[in-house]
Amino acid sequence: MEHVVEMLNITKAFPGIVANDDISIQLRKGEILALLGENGAGKSTLMSILFGLYTPDAGTIKVFGKTVNIANPNVANALGIGMVHQHFKLVHNFTVTENIVLGMEPHVGPFLKTRDAAAKIRALSKHYGLNVDPDAKIEDVSVGMQQRVEILKMLYRDAEVLIFDEPTAVLTPQEIIELMKIMRNLIAEGKSIILITHKLKEIKEIADRCTVIRRGKVIGTVDVAGTTSAQMAEMMVGRQVNFNVDKPAKQCGDVVLEIKDLRVQSSRKTEAVKGFSLTVHGGEIVGLAGVDGNGQTELVEALTGLRHVESGSILFQGQDIAHHSIRDRIRAGMAHIPEDRQKRGLVLDYTMEENMVLEIYGLPPFAKRGFLQKPLIRAYAEKLMQDFDVRAGEGSLSLARGLSGGNQQKAIVGREVAHDPMLLIAVQPTRGLDVGSIEYIHRRLVEQRNSGKAVLLVSLELDEIMDLSDRIAVISHGELTGLKYPKETNEGEIGLMMAGVAEGAHQ
Repeated sequence: MEHVVEMLNITKAFPGIVANDDISIQLRKGEILALLGENGAGKSTLMSILFGLYTPDAGTIKVFGKTVNIANPNVANALGIGMVHQHFKLVHNFTVTENIVLGMEPHVGPFLKTRDAAAKIRALSKHYGLNVDPDAKIEDVSVGMQQRVEILKMLYRDAEVLIFDEPTAVLTPQEIIELMKIMRNLIAEGKSIILITHKLKEIKEIADRCTVIRRGKVIGTVDVAGTTSAQMAEMMVGRQVNFNVDKPAKQCGDVVLEIKDLRVQSSRKTEAVKGFSLTVHGGEIVGLAGVDGNGQTELVEALTGLRHVESGSILFQGQDIAHHSIRDRIRAGMAHIPEDRQKRGLVLDYTMEENMVLEIYGLPPFAKRGFLQKPLIRAYAEKLMQDFDVRAGEGSLSLARGLSGGNQQKAIVGREVAHDPMLLIAVQPTRGLDVGSIEYIHRRLVEQRNSGKAVLLVSLELDEIMDLSDRIAVISHGELTGLKYPKETNEGEIGLMMAGVAEGAHQ
């Protein structure tokens, strides 16, 4: 069997942590090899080494049988290795074509020849079924389309080995199906793919083999067809994982949140939320389902004070807070797990202890006569990090930037739940998390509900909405298209409502 890539005995350490500990993996020609592991297991580090972003401390890399030294991404590109990163590397006010040719612009003398590049991009897009418009601006296209631009960037550079880092973390269910098709087309063309993921459903659907990494070490490589999801999950986290969300029958309390005829504008001054109304009671989880970009972001920003409300009211425990400050909303008992952990959830260049008290540093016991009480803040942060299994090389003194995405997410969930809020607005709370962390965060959300608190869960993961919610509200084009009880519906019906097929709404 011909190996297109071999990474042998790779070791890479950072201060306080060995990210890759003597790891070996082999990629065969024409296969999809999944790299499965918990957050912070070392998957992205390993692929960053293959793409030339990091240099290994020890070990050998072979590409098409030859030992190579991949000093930077240009060397990787020249060897036929391309990578789609979890956080896309695109210039938003450039066109698709400008982004794809960036760094290797075609020119005659001092003049750019983007027309020829656009023609090549159009041909590649058609050949692989990508449906990308080369003249569109990145800021005008969906997240799923941005990902296709990243794929085209690799194909334009004649990549033979394609690395996908958590490619479905930001996609809608429909976009995930499309991406799977694109991957199959790539394999049919003789390409080879390494897929970094922790979504077992996707591995079962598309991967040929799966290498499992736990805490920087390879646990084993298995044939996907002959291995169950439960077996792979156990290899990944080192224990059995419960995929079912256990929750007692709901004990509905008083109305905690009542949204009445809310209207909110988008950043482009078009109406993003159109006369939206919804109630959330204590002791229930209301799931808000919708295709990305249908007003969920603007609705959440209006509820949390990040965006101006045009009209309508937001009643929180009976008081209209539509025009209250963010701080007043937090003090009144509202907590928010934001959609974008790096932009809205953490200050990346602050330490973890500073991040853990962002909203409460001015309150006793953390402040006394205007001075921060550092020892108390540190003890509080360390306890939270321990309770929520947040792993960081230097503990509470680590910079937020240095944590893996999943550990950043667990830190935010821990911080918000620790406030013991009356209303928890959880937006994509498990985005980019592994099954062990997802199980844990789901349990914490259900605990909030069981203690009589209200939870508004906004998620693009339909199975998460179906599993956790007591009621499901569906949003399409900024309007409520229906309310359903999970027991009385299915993913197909919710999917249709997400696409704007209205349903006789019932409470």
